[in-house]
Amino acid sequence: MHPFRLAARAELDRIRAEGRYRTFTPLRKHAERFPVFTLEQNGGARDITVWSSNDYLAMGIHPVVIAAAREAAERMGAGAGGTRNIAGTSHLHDGLEAELASLHGKEAALLFTSGYVANQAALVTILRSLPDWHVFSDQKNHASMIAGIKGAPATVHVFRHNDVGDLEAKLRLAPADAPKLIAFESVYSMDADISPIGAICDLADKYGAMTYLDEVHAVGLYGPSGAGVAERDGIAHRIDLLEGTLAKGFGCHGGYVAGDAEVIDWLRSTASGFIFTTSLPPTTVAAALASVRHVRADHARREKIFERAARLKATLAQAGLPVLPSPSHIVPVHVGEAALCRQVSRRLLEDFAIYATPINYPTVPRGHERLRLTPTPLHTDAMMDALARALAAVLPPGLAVAA
Repeated sequence: MHPFRLAARAELDRIRAEGRYRTFTPLRKHAERFPVFTLEQNGGARDITVWSSNDYLAMGIHPVVIAAAREAAERMGAGAGGTRNIAGTSHLHDGLEAELASLHGKEAALLFTSGYVANQAALVTILRSLPDWHVFSDQKNHASMIAGIKGAPATVHVFRHNDVGDLEAKLRLAPADAPKLIAFESVYSMDADISPIGAICDLADKYGAMTYLDEVHAVGLYGPSGAGVAERDGIAHRIDLLEGTLAKGFGCHGGYVAGDAEVIDWLRSTASGFIFTTSLPPTTVAAALASVRHVRADHARREKIFERAARLKATLAQAGLPVLPSPSHIVPVHVGEAALCRQVSRRLLEDFAIYATPINYPTVPRGHERLRLTPTPLHTDAMMDALARALAAVLPPGLAVAA
């Protein structure tokens, strides 16, 4: 057997032994019944309530979004037909980029095939542009940001999570004349916390650094028009490049970056992750454009998700469950051990028809394994009460909240 196959087998055995082996659950989504899905397994089918969807606002099943996708499919077909340069640009692509630029108060925006690709392509392209970049990356940045940073020859400084003191100490030690970039997120989806964007921008101004902000878990939800935490805090104009997704708050698919027109044009002309990838299909772009336009005006929908999140946090806390503190819409429940986390998730599914994804290493550090719950505007009080009862039944008694 080839050494690679032996190594792969050994790695899979180790992952299984640690309780980290990933399995996929076959779920059938119902536009008219979300967040109730159908679990199709072992020749049978039954309804379950999903608590782990990133379709935060349930826009993926909104009639306006579905109608836009249907119309685009009927008029333009299923696929884009090529890269943006070959045959993959339409009025829909141009319209969505203009809408996203307007959303964030930026001069221009550029679409990518996913949020992961947007981060990786933009960061690696920027950090290859000059020979002596110094990049300052939050300790808990997403894997896509890390991939982009590691793919470039920049000097990397990892600062403690949301620690502006540690960030400044590292900025102070970097060469004063070196180009600098601070890469961070607004909402960190596993810890459910929010970064001090204003304080980081202050340091960027002080030390002459660019700011690169990932708002994928915030766009659609935060701010007067759903542009994210930077808009909520009134400091979006201080961000040089903002990265977002169409796959979470907007319920569709794709990623993007927004910023100054010249920088976006340069990325359009140089980022290989954009140039050599088939364009997003017109159905997806039409749906996303309809979703962004709707969400910008739907203030009640944004208010509802935060009301639902607050209600879920209170329900779990009143039941004595180990819900982690969270200033955001995401509700993590501490478990603290990989095998136990998978067992809890499995029992919720099998015994209570509740789907809550286990989050294990390397997504979170060992000892911090958890369930990550994401209430939407369509999760009811009854669903929350049922979840609390189920968690009380399957979690070990006295499980403490992680420090």
